[in-house]
Amino acid sequence: LLIKFQEREGHVNVPHSFIEGDFKLGSWLRYQRQQKKKGKLDRNNEKRLDDVGVVWDILSEQWSEQWEKNYGLLVKFQQKEG
Repeated sequence: LLIKFQEREGHVNVPHSFIEGDFKLGSWLRYQRQQKKKGKLDRNNEKRLDDVGVVWDILSEQWSEQWEKNYGLLVKFQQKEG
């Protein structure tokens, strides 16, 4: 189901409340992230999730993207204003 979501949406950042059919895909992915954080996720499963592009630390990823966006705005401002 995660692959199906990825093919349809172009990413695997499944919202926590997302349900695919009768399966709580978002909750399942959240649980996988929690297990990895605790060091309890099977390495084979972790690799499989890595291979489809799962972002493990969502907050870190979001902050990084926001920082890059803000930095780009700062550079444009500097170029315009000197």
